Amino acid sequence: MSRFSFGIVLPRFVYLLRPANRFPGPPGAAKAWQNSIFMAEKSTTNGQGMLINTALVVAGLAAVVLLYALGARFLEPRTGPLREENPGALVGDIIQVEVRNGCGVSSLAAQATRFLRRQGFDVVEVGDHTSFEEPHSRVVDRVGNMEAARKVARALGISSERVTQELRPEYYLDATIIIGKDYRSLVPFREDE
Repeated sequence: MSRFSFGIVLPRFVYLLRPANRFPGPPGAAKAWQNSIFMAEKSTTNGQGMLINTALVVAGLAAVVLLYALGARFLEPRTGPLREENPGALVGDIIQVEVRNGCGVSSLAAQATRFLRRQGFDVVEVGDHTSFEEPHSRVVDRVGNMEAARKVARALGISSERVTQELRPEYYLDATIIIGKDYRSLVPFREDE
């Protein structure tokens, strides 16, 4: 094995550190060999560098999306249709509600019912409220589970200040929704426009 062939097996940086006059081979070959190593390194590094940079950007974007999703999950209140508590010993895990039209506009309770069922809530009764003079929409807790009533309110876009409690366990439902004259501000009616 000649000295030159043995030198190729050594790491590149060893030859880069050696003075050109100690390089085995014809004069001027050291500089040409160093330049060829730099060019080869540059051409493979540029392709690999682009690939690595692209992978890092994609991984960074994925991390940002995952962090946002994680933050949204823990910072935003849940509006799902499942009960977390069941003080009224109601059947099933899904929040059961009734929808009442409290403003007299035709078919509002039916529209709200369709929306709530698409969200996964169990609407067990639909009809008119005792009065059509309700100025604001509200949710009434019937079994002592205010969190379930708040979930219904959030799904509809009703402020949590408009969630009240009038216990009526004989109704066998979690909450009553009364749609008032402010119904245009509620989510189901904004979607239909």
